[in-house]
Amino acid sequence: MSGGQVHVDPETVFTRFLRGKGCHNTQQRRAIVSVFFQEEGHLTIDDLYGLVQRQDPTVGQSTVYRTMKLLCEAGLAKEVSFGGTCPGGLIRYEQASDWHHDHLICECCGKSIEVVDPKIEALQERLVRQYGFTPTQHRLYLYGVCPECLAGQSPSK
Repeated sequence: MSGGQVHVDPETVFTRFLRGKGCHNTQQRRAIVSVFFQEEGHLTIDDLYGLVQRQDPTVGQSTVYRTMKLLCEAGLAKEVSFGGTCPGGLIRYEQASDWHHDHLICECCGKSIEVVDPKIEALQERLVRQYGFTPTQHRLYLYGVCPECLAGQSPSK
């Protein structure tokens, strides 16, 4: 047997999670989960609802909302609140991952860019040690205007 990790797809993990809660994995939930994991980036409930509607017009917005809450509870999705003046709702969802990343957020169009910089991470570690601080979590969101909005062209989110 090899020492490598075994990959289990999110749909399987979610089905097991639901079964453990005594819930059913309905066709509508499966459609929501499928669409969510096919997309990249940060989706609002409205974004996801619009995408799911193309596949299954019977899915209601409240079902999308409840399914996303369950995905977060299962550890498969994260709710992120960019705050600021981002259009299209403040709460967005991203796929949960083992790697930490920070965000650059456009205040005009709401676009977010995930960034990873070892120098920023090292600085944060140095500050924690310097002040004898024990962090439990952190988020770094840098707000500004993306190049497309600066040029007068709003990008697609």
